[in-house]
Amino acid sequence: MPFPKIQWQNLPAIALLSLPDLLPEWDRLNAERADLPFMTSAAVSSALQVFGSGAERLLVGREAGTVVAMLLLVPTGSFQWRTFQPSQLPLGVWVAAKELTPTSIARSLMRGPLGFCLGFSITQVDPLLAPREIDQADSKHIDYIDTGWIDIVGTFDDYWNARGKNLRQNMRKQRNKLATEGTHIHMRMWTAPEDMADAITRYGVLESSGWKASEGTAIHPDNPQGQFYIQLLKNAAKNGGAAVYEYFFNDKTVALNLCIQRSETLVVLKTTYDESIKNYSPAFLLSQDKIEQVFGQGTIKRIEYYGRMMEWHTRWTESKRTLYHLTCYRWSWLKKLAERRHKKKEDAYALTATNDANTPSIVPPVSESNS
Repeated sequence: MPFPKIQWQNLPAIALLSLPDLLPEWDRLNAERADLPFMTSAAVSSALQVFGSGAERLLVGREAGTVVAMLLLVPTGSFQWRTFQPSQLPLGVWVAAKELTPTSIARSLMRGPLGFCLGFSITQVDPLLAPREIDQADSKHIDYIDTGWIDIVGTFDDYWNARGKNLRQNMRKQRNKLATEGTHIHMRMWTAPEDMADAITRYGVLESSGWKASEGTAIHPDNPQGQFYIQLLKNAAKNGGAAVYEYFFNDKTVALNLCIQRSETLVVLKTTYDESIKNYSPAFLLSQDKIEQVFGQGTIKRIEYYGRMMEWHTRWTESKRTLYHLTCYRWSWLKKLAERRHKKKEDAYALTATNDANTPSIVPPVSESNS
């Protein structure tokens, strides 16, 4: 298969911030595929500033002088590269013209600007943006996670009546009980740039009171995560693209959703709730009210979760798809070698798990191997 005739420019990643003509090119290519709100030049620049190590590179590909692909890359070992992938971004950081496939981009990079490159990976690819291809002698696709979404079609009543009976009854009972107790429940939506920093502060206070505090992963306005989300939401809010949903029991904040929106898509980035509340589900109450509001407004056509699909997601939607990783190898024998090494590691893990559990089988249960 011939490689696409792309002329590549290999730049320090900071060039995306310092060369102003590159930012509109990035946004143009993002808009060409899906116009994702977390893949705008502003969002990517914020992630690079906060989470970048300085080793990142910006690869700019042109055909006949027109920019057709831009990727942020990081080295991952001897002669290996992958897309920039901070955990706060749902997908690997790249944009490209619609006709270019991830495999063709990877092959062109490996045989060109990356020099002697043995392996190159594009991480966490959404099949809606780039349909999964068939594995070739030099390429391999690996499942990452299932993720869910909600299509905003018809009326909220239609959608709600299609939910499970247990969910509908549970929500109704909770609302009736709260009303009986005299608790006023309500939701507020914050969209202005000046509201974002305070919203992140309240989010951090709530999240820090839960299990994430003990793991050190809670958002705080002074830590890198907090700084990133403040920048992201402020920049999005300048173009009407930020939406923070906050839920109250009387005057007390009990749940928050951090969201960004663009081109009729609302992406739920983060959710937290007051874990000290045992008899109610504030995050579910917030979700119900938020989805009802989205149906009523009529501007959003799709709610995306872009996180691993959990049991609770299935109560809100049956729709799911599988994100994937793509790795291309310089030679087909390298792929075979990598597969053999991976198989050895899997076998060693399975044998260790078997010995620890003192069971006759060397294969972990499906629920564990797919977790």
